[in-house]
Amino acid sequence: MMLCYHDGQFTPLEKAYVPLSDYAIQRGIGVFESIRTYDRRPFAPGPHLERLLRSAEQAGIEAREIISQIPAVFREGLGRPELQGGEIIMKPYVTGGDVMVNKRFPNPRLYVLFEPLELPDPGLYQTGITLEPVNMERPFPLIKSINYMFGYIPVAGRGDVFESLFCPDGEITEASSSNFFLCVDGKLVTAPVGRVLPGITRGIVLHLAREAGFKVEERCPKVTELDRADEAFITGSIKEVLGVTRIGGRRIGNGRPGPVTQHLHRLYRASIHKWLG
Repeated sequence: MMLCYHDGQFTPLEKAYVPLSDYAIQRGIGVFESIRTYDRRPFAPGPHLERLLRSAEQAGIEAREIISQIPAVFREGLGRPELQGGEIIMKPYVTGGDVMVNKRFPNPRLYVLFEPLELPDPGLYQTGITLEPVNMERPFPLIKSINYMFGYIPVAGRGDVFESLFCPDGEITEASSSNFFLCVDGKLVTAPVGRVLPGITRGIVLHLAREAGFKVEERCPKVTELDRADEAFITGSIKEVLGVTRIGGRRIGNGRPGPVTQHLHRLYRASIHKWLG
């Protein structure tokens, strides 16, 4: 069952609504987060909500007060009888609301969606995934916006593609809902914060990689480096660390998730307990 919190109440999702007057509908003004549970405990709730506030502030949404309510909503929601029996993903959405003053949004709305957690097919961790390169940069990369149109349109109807991969002018920044890493010339390379969304899982993986002795470069990988890369992977809270074995028409490495990807995934899994709320 899916449950939605709004305006002090929990309701079944089918009874929740966003008014057509809300700027989320009118202009796509809204930000969100996706926070999964492990053993029914939220993963990295503090960093996720801090990022939600930063996204809202950069989008001109005055949301500090309503975002401060979210931890209590999480606790109550996870205790609801309708949501017992498995892992959950919680998605707080902050919309622009109905009022705009000098291109700012002083009266946002808060919705928190609770739904059963759906994980990627376990077989993908053995076979790897395909990304489709797109010659553009995600607009406003520091904001986790509700607008995913730029990433979805290029791969619409492509069941063989997991996500788009933004490659503006020969540089690789990020995937449509993930951070991207390339293993090339003995180094782990990923785009710097400022060019990409500062992923929570990205930050943890970078810390673990440095701790484990990997050489790390925070710069945008080049498309021209793909042909000599040994491995590639994406990171995200739901997918964790997932190998990339094909980008467009290029095979990456030997076409299978490699030892670096698998090792970092094991390290990540072993560290999860440190991040539970």
